[in-house]
Amino acid sequence: MLVVFALILLALVLFATEWLPIDVTAILVMVLLMVLEPWTQITPREGISGFASPATITVLAMLILSTGINRTGIVQKLGKKMAAFAGTDRRKQLAATIGITGPISGVINNTPVVAILVPVIADLAHEGKTSPSKLLMPLSFASMFGGMLTLIGTSTNILASDISAQLGEESPELGLHAFGMFEFTQLGVIVFVVGALYLMTVGVRLLPERVPVEDDLVEEYALQEYLADVVVPASSSLIGQTVGEALGDDTLDIDVLQLIRYGERFSEPLARKEIHENDTLRVRTNRQTLEQIMDAEGLTFLGGPQSETDLHPDEEEPVLVEVVIPSGSFLVGETLASSTFRQRYDANVLAFRTRGEVVRDRFEDIRIRVGDTVLVQAPPDSLTRLVQNEDFIVAHEFDDVDYRTEKIPFAVAIIAGVIALPALNIYPIVVSSLAGVVAMIGTGVLKPNELYKSVEWNVIFLLAGVIPLGTALQETGAASLLGDAVAATSTVLPAIGVLWVFYMATGLLTSVISNNASVVLMIPVAASAAQSIGANAFAFVLAVTFAASTAFMTPVGYQTNLFVYGPGGYTFSDFLRVGAPLQLLLSVVTVLGIAFFWGVRVP
Repeated sequence: MLVVFALILLALVLFATEWLPIDVTAILVMVLLMVLEPWTQITPREGISGFASPATITVLAMLILSTGINRTGIVQKLGKKMAAFAGTDRRKQLAATIGITGPISGVINNTPVVAILVPVIADLAHEGKTSPSKLLMPLSFASMFGGMLTLIGTSTNILASDISAQLGEESPELGLHAFGMFEFTQLGVIVFVVGALYLMTVGVRLLPERVPVEDDLVEEYALQEYLADVVVPASSSLIGQTVGEALGDDTLDIDVLQLIRYGERFSEPLARKEIHENDTLRVRTNRQTLEQIMDAEGLTFLGGPQSETDLHPDEEEPVLVEVVIPSGSFLVGETLASSTFRQRYDANVLAFRTRGEVVRDRFEDIRIRVGDTVLVQAPPDSLTRLVQNEDFIVAHEFDDVDYRTEKIPFAVAIIAGVIALPALNIYPIVVSSLAGVVAMIGTGVLKPNELYKSVEWNVIFLLAGVIPLGTALQETGAASLLGDAVAATSTVLPAIGVLWVFYMATGLLTSVISNNASVVLMIPVAASAAQSIGANAFAFVLAVTFAASTAFMTPVGYQTNLFVYGPGGYTFSDFLRVGAPLQLLLSVVTVLGIAFFWGVRVP
């Protein structure tokens, strides 16, 4: 038990600090469990069992199915109808955001839903004269509400269902079983309605306006002090050199964004562009570096752009956009210097936002994490490639993206079949979801070469790595020990109070580590505690599942929060201010709902 507790502590520290990517942490824990088999009781076969788990395979299939839906453009179409309905009415905008996001998240994994809708909602906000900060956090929260409407709404539900089934097989007296497709839908609807009412009344007042209503990224990122126009005089040694030769030194924190020659603007890759007399160079750098360059080369300072209009006066298409880094992106764990991002996309990075902090200079060597946002300037064709790449979430909608709209009927029918087959107890969800993947390839909704790109492999490795940890908790008796410790609170609390304690403990744990890791750790403990006090173990499993899937208090508690963190301009405290009252409210609603529908005591 001590060895397992030590590994859990190690995992918690690594998950919370992100010293290693969370999927690497999970694999590290899995390896340590096998290496320490005499103490952990985890054989190599049990150690790698997470890769063959129905939960892991089902999540893999659902990620592919979600990509198929994305390729048809149906979610984007619904988003545009939502924008047309909402107009400039803030209450309608919020209602439409919640009303569209929630139900969709019930039938498609909620993480890709938010990734798809971030640009739609950001554009809706700007066009409707509303700060995106007022809508993007509700977008994330509504996706979590919706994720609890069905078994397939979130990967956490699928994993919890699998753990519940395993515990039920090992200890039939617990009365645990796999979740049905709509087994907790009635409670999910209540959570959705209560959460929506909170966001529409209290939440809307607590939400800040971090991002200006006007869609001006230069002002939002306060770049005025970092953008400058300088003229190259006849005496400058830069004349005759290319931009790359003159200002491409990696030790200089400077980017040339534009070269202006006799009124003509050049914004394409400028590294090989030769500098002439009287050229104007538009650069991004800090004041110290600018003064250093001006003194050395005799450049003349003209001022600088103060807004996007000044930056690109003749451009109709937006060439300055925010790009959010999702999980699975090749940039995660890399730096801008090591990733060749600039070279791949002919893009200049003007600013970098990480965990709420905006960095405007010396960001080349910052290690990129999930949810980080980069402010990118790139030509239109490069932006199109960014939009079409699963490695990025571009926070702006582009009309020229090709969707397979003719495949919408096939995609809808396939998702309906995936849901209906397990709901009618014809096939398990793992079978129906894999069949859905085959059907999407067969009908052309997805192309074969898109199959593997659709999978967020870090999620799969995370699931496969943490599942054996739950097994170790069970086999060493650590889960029973912890369960008995929590069960001791029943001397001062009724069973429903102990249930509420588990909900809150899971919510707090999920605020600092992965929600999937939370259910793996907490479900065995909750089941043991329920058994100790003669309570309904299924009720306790549901409380843990709902708490892990609705983590509102921190931006790192749930992946969808990270997706809106940058584009919404939020700070860490914004999530605490809006999310903590919501978490507390839903803890009461969920626990009372579980007690009403399933009962807390053993029937």
